Amino acid sequence: MRTLKLGTVAAAVFLLTACGGDPAPVTAPPPPVAPVTTTSARPSTTSRPPTTSSAAPAAAWVVGAHPLPRRSDGYGEIQPTPSVLVNRSLPTKDILPPPVGGKYAATTSPVPANVLARSTWQAACPVAAEDLAYLTMSFWGFDGKPHTGEMIVNASVADAVTKVFGQLYANRFPFEEMRVTSAPELDAAPTGDGNDTSAFVCRPTRGQKNWSAHASGLAIDLNPFCNPYVKGEIVVPELASAYKNRAAARPGMVLPGDATVRAFTAIGWTWGGSWNSPKDIMHFSATGG
Repeated sequence: MRTLKLGTVAAAVFLLTACGGDPAPVTAPPPPVAPVTTTSARPSTTSRPPTTSSAAPAAAWVVGAHPLPRRSDGYGEIQPTPSVLVNRSLPTKDILPPPVGGKYAATTSPVPANVLARSTWQAACPVAAEDLAYLTMSFWGFDGKPHTGEMIVNASVADAVTKVFGQLYANRFPFEEMRVTSAPELDAAPTGDGNDTSAFVCRPTRGQKNWSAHASGLAIDLNPFCNPYVKGEIVVPELASAYKNRAAARPGMVLPGDATVRAFTAIGWTWGGSWNSPKDIMHFSATGG
């Protein structure tokens, strides 16, 4: 979450603004599905099924509908986790057609003009538009269904990223959302409930003037709400305090030494959850920062 956003709606404020710390923002799974990666210009595309949650029905919470008072440091007010989100298991809203037959599929292409236009890219970004790649990838939702997500990454890591997400799909590691972060989200009022898995976000490291790894498409934040950024009293997303307790394992969490950490480590990426302070649990980076 090296570039967690300061106040976003569903995109995980954190991804955009919170990912800015100092480097020093299921039940029994069915047989694994072998990853199949394809390359094309359009989506054909989407990890561990969630356990049954005792939380209130998912419909009881609308992500992004509850703006938080803003603190003097720019974060939203840190508040207790609403009961409906303590064991988060909200359904996924499809933005692309789900994978055919439920099999993992991924596509890689230059970023389409219309996608670039709705992203955070601008000429001042530290990476040229032609050096970015647009991915679509299959993923399992917390609803136990296969979906197709989208992501912008640096073209140099596109193949490695689709391989990792193929492994996460085979492991049925669940995601709530996987979509491109938009520019308006960077300045949106903080709601503290975002859980979007995303990569490219053109903004500086939180609290600094240098660009974050996200600004070059070289970092990914996974399920920010389930894997918050923590530094002292700060928790981002701001309603995710219930997930500070990493001993209470729940679907969508990244834990030390688990299959998700191993998959990213295998491609040479580092995990922010291994840092002393901040703990950027959602954050995986090709640059180490």
